[in-house]
Amino acid sequence: MDDSMTPSLQISVGQCSRAGRKAVNDDCVGVHIPDTESLLMKGVAAVIADGVSAATCGKEAAEMCVQSFILDYYSTPDTWSVKKSCEKVINSLNRWLYGQSHSLGYNAEKGYVSTLSSLVIVSNVAYLFHIGDTRIYRIRDGVVELLTRDHNSRVSSQTTYLNRAMGLNLSAKVDCHEVPVDEGDVFLFTSDGVHEWVDAAEIVSLLTGGNLDECAERLVEKAFAKGSDDNLTALVIQVDGLPMASHEELQKFLMERPFPPLLYPGQSIDGLEVEEILYESSRSQLYRVKDPKTGEVYVMKTPSLNYSDDPAYIERFVTEEWIGKRVTHQHLIRVLERSQKPRFLYYLMEEVKGESLADLARRKKTALSPSEVVPLVKQIVAGVRSLHRKDTLHQDLKLDNVMVTDEGVVKVIDYGSSRVASIQLRDAAHERQDALGTLDFSAPEYRFEGGKASVTSDQFSIAMIAYKLLTQGKCPYGDKWQRASSLSDFTGLEYVPAFKHSPLVPYWLDGALQKALSVRADGRYESMSEFVKDLETPNEKYVDSRQLPLMERDPLLFWKCLCSGLGVVIAILLVLLARK
Repeated sequence: MDDSMTPSLQISVGQCSRAGRKAVNDDCVGVHIPDTESLLMKGVAAVIADGVSAATCGKEAAEMCVQSFILDYYSTPDTWSVKKSCEKVINSLNRWLYGQSHSLGYNAEKGYVSTLSSLVIVSNVAYLFHIGDTRIYRIRDGVVELLTRDHNSRVSSQTTYLNRAMGLNLSAKVDCHEVPVDEGDVFLFTSDGVHEWVDAAEIVSLLTGGNLDECAERLVEKAFAKGSDDNLTALVIQVDGLPMASHEELQKFLMERPFPPLLYPGQSIDGLEVEEILYESSRSQLYRVKDPKTGEVYVMKTPSLNYSDDPAYIERFVTEEWIGKRVTHQHLIRVLERSQKPRFLYYLMEEVKGESLADLARRKKTALSPSEVVPLVKQIVAGVRSLHRKDTLHQDLKLDNVMVTDEGVVKVIDYGSSRVASIQLRDAAHERQDALGTLDFSAPEYRFEGGKASVTSDQFSIAMIAYKLLTQGKCPYGDKWQRASSLSDFTGLEYVPAFKHSPLVPYWLDGALQKALSVRADGRYESMSEFVKDLETPNEKYVDSRQLPLMERDPLLFWKCLCSGLGVVIAILLVLLARK
């Protein structure tokens, strides 16, 4: 199975804006969905603005806020962050509005003044920029959440005035913050002519059923029917599809989740019932859990409470989940998602029914044959190459981290030590410690100063797995392997051929293993496919003539021996016939 394609951001839009009981509509809304490249870099931008009715140029100010925000935002450099781009645009626009008012001789309150509430969705994050009393809500799973706060002061039960707005002062005090976005989220933008007359329960009801334009129209009509005497505007944006979240996005929001407590069979968390504790250590826990509603069974991994105040540990745990989500392959453990979002920091994986290679080796109690080992190695390589195509090193390939299903399908598990080339974790020492995995299987470059890991480091570990399966757990470099800690230590080690431990291993297969197990990274195979080819088919460079059949070593001698043997058989048969 090939790596899955990452979908793009997909949204649906509905809107309705009416003057209502006023002669002029001072509200303005706008949404821009750019082409594919800009969608990836800049995302979707949506704006609502409500020109101050008491101001002479309120309508013009609102229109300018919407048009300029969208046009200018998409004109900013792609190298700028969303926050930097929007703040630059808003500050520039505010100064222009303020300057226009004063150039025409208006007081600030009477000139180009408008509210502005904008939202930019990039990947899996929504960036909000807000000033005034227009609003943005998020509706998720039937729950309405107000994401903005009104910048107004109430003089009496019937009179309020804006204390912050675009064009009101030379410097705009704009609220800005970020929220995570989930597929199915609905963002609702409203002017005060709507939200002062429609409550949260009515919002949920009115946004249910029909297309989004109809939903927006129902909100406007509801507010009007309840007596709204202002302009009425509603903009509805529904998130229909999301790309995979970036590492930074997942890290930011997942790190805010609390650690779950230690769990025991019979307990539940987020609607998942714990059936069995599969594994416990000082660093993490694994549980088999079941969703009683769907019958789905998962393996849940939770972080250890010992590290609840350790940012580097949390960062790696979050990265581990992200790595598992971004690669899909039949020989890699799958990280899964449910429709119900977790409240705690953990993640779910598929349950693999089978045993680890370590358990398989213990159960066999003898060395495996090449015909058993090579098919296993081919599957491990296929899964690991899928990781490499995502610039990811596994870094902890060992017998315990490779599962074999009851059907003989290999699954590489545990991304806890994996590293993505483009990501620098905050604690390099922590990373190096984790990357070592088990010393028996780690490539030498992990263990000496200045060593640099690469795809050949994973190749080394896979070859070590094969060697140990073929030799019943022997180390190719003997007892000194564990004590080696410098490049000179490793280069001084002597390789012990696998066939010395097991006569079933052909010379040519051992030659492939010896190359992949080179203590120097540049001595290994340049590609995994070359390694697999030499495991399957004898490479003449590694063929020892002593192991070839006589017919291949010396065809003439083979036929002479065969003829001589047949002659002896014929002679014996003639003697027996003569006796009769």
